[in-house]
Amino acid sequence: MTKLKKEEFELIDCEQQNADLITRPNITYWEDAWRRLKKNPIAMISLGVLILLTLLVIIGPYINGNDFKIVVGSKKNIAPCSEYWFGTDGLGRDLFSRVWYGGRVSIAIGLIATAIQIVIGSIYGGIMAYFGGWVDEIMMRFIEVLTTIPGLLLTMLILIVLGNSIPTLIIALTITSWCGSARMIRGQLMQLRESEYVLAAEALGASPTRVILKHLLPNTIGVLILTIATSIPGYIFAEAGLSFLGMGLQAPNTSWGVLISYGQDSMAFYPYQLFVPVFAICLTVLAFNLFGDGLRDALDPKLRQ
Repeated sequence: MTKLKKEEFELIDCEQQNADLITRPNITYWEDAWRRLKKNPIAMISLGVLILLTLLVIIGPYINGNDFKIVVGSKKNIAPCSEYWFGTDGLGRDLFSRVWYGGRVSIAIGLIATAIQIVIGSIYGGIMAYFGGWVDEIMMRFIEVLTTIPGLLLTMLILIVLGNSIPTLIIALTITSWCGSARMIRGQLMQLRESEYVLAAEALGASPTRVILKHLLPNTIGVLILTIATSIPGYIFAEAGLSFLGMGLQAPNTSWGVLISYGQDSMAFYPYQLFVPVFAICLTVLAFNLFGDGLRDALDPKLRQ
């Protein structure tokens, strides 16, 4: 057998001084997540739809020049046309501007309720996970007692007692919804509580508040983003359902649920008054859900391919 010698081989397109360099640039966790998200066409289309809907609920009521509050008795129940793009309702009000103004209210309720859920759940779950022991036991028992009460029944009781208004509706929707977020945060932080950087922060004299807010909660951002993406459509649907049943927002307030309630009364003769707000809410919820699935695939290391 002929013995091969190193001198017989030649390096091609490779400089000796750069042989040990890493050519692939280092990227952060969030840059990698964004790269993976961009590879998901359904998630990116959903993101584009959400951006478009956001623009429409902001400027939509002013696009065609018809005020959503003006009642024109001579133009009742007009089908969609060049002047009234989505038609008019039973009082002669422009449905196009009313749909986007109602979307502004519905989406705002979803965003505010989700923010309240995340903030309360994160703080409550962080306290349970950090202190543990009897503090964790007492706080967990409180959550268990609160979650045994039917959520819909409690929501309806609050709306009956406090009246139908946007602040009351937000309180009613979030009165128990934060419990699930608190449990999730607790489970995540229980795994991080004994980490070396947490022990080092405690050894340096960091207060429990600083440890929770500075070292523990930031490591749950990925899970919180997924929770936000799935909670917003849930609140939008809940508001629409309660308003449709007459338990949520009522006139003079305008939301997608209120418009669906109005459209249901005239569905037999003017179906567009029902289908337009229904299509808007279904498109919004579908976009949020598909975008949430894309975020889950991009952020969860266990689901990465």
